[in-house]
Amino acid sequence: MSSAPELPGYLHIYSGKVRDLYAPVAKDGTPREDHVLLVASDRISAYDFVLDTQIPDKGAVLTQLSLWWFEQLADLVPNHVVSTDVPAQVAGRAVLVERLAMVPVECVARAYLTGGGLSEYQATGAVSGLPLPAGLVDASQLPEPIFTASTKAPMGEHDEPISFEVVADSVGLNLADQVRDLTVRILQRGNDIARDRGIIIADTKVEFGQRPDGTLVLADEVLTPDSSRFWPAAAWEPGHPQASYDKQFVRDWLTGPDSGWERTGGQAPPALPDEVVEKTRAKYVEAYETLTGRTFSA
Repeated sequence: MSSAPELPGYLHIYSGKVRDLYAPVAKDGTPREDHVLLVASDRISAYDFVLDTQIPDKGAVLTQLSLWWFEQLADLVPNHVVSTDVPAQVAGRAVLVERLAMVPVECVARAYLTGGGLSEYQATGAVSGLPLPAGLVDASQLPEPIFTASTKAPMGEHDEPISFEVVADSVGLNLADQVRDLTVRILQRGNDIARDRGIIIADTKVEFGQRPDGTLVLADEVLTPDSSRFWPAAAWEPGHPQASYDKQFVRDWLTGPDSGWERTGGQAPPALPDEVVEKTRAKYVEAYETLTGRTFSA
């Protein structure tokens, strides 16, 4: 993983798979505790590995798309953005945000059945403890969007599905009700907007934090190709995996014959070829431009 850049006036405090976090430094040289600088890198992860190869402009696409979605969701839930006035070195890919007490669960809503939800359904007839109708297949639209939370696993480990009852035991019933309802409403609003632009949002993962007064706040990123599955609406056809606006080119190459990589072998994946990098970047940009109607500029 590439190292986080040094930024004047900020102290690097953490790096995740994609994002680097910094604390603003006060005049006396001590880190401030009210705000965090959230920087989206061009790193890309697949199969729980952070790859050595980066995707140019990916961090800027994720940041600018999240900012656009925050505007579309402003009447549903407040968000964590304080300012986009950031150091020039990370302009366009960073935002200054509130420091929040994060809700310790991954909040997922699904409008269509695929991925890990499909595997769970095929094994049990349910997803995160929610029974679903019989006969559903890959990419089936659900009768209504459902909330399917999971654990927040450390980097390199898998998130595990959990029932709503486990969420309520973890954070309390009132907060669990709030995050469930908001997660579903965010996906519904997202699809109301995206369908008019030719995109289906099959599912999404969102994160919430709380202010000191208990106000629930939407944090991190929202409705991006990294946190959601975007499908071209015109090509949607249940019964098989769908084309997607995300890192599918990366996954397909890694698990195909050309990479020489064994997913279960424990070794880190090899560097990506230029063609895969270019196609992946183009898909991220296409998702941004299709949804926002804007021309992407890094």
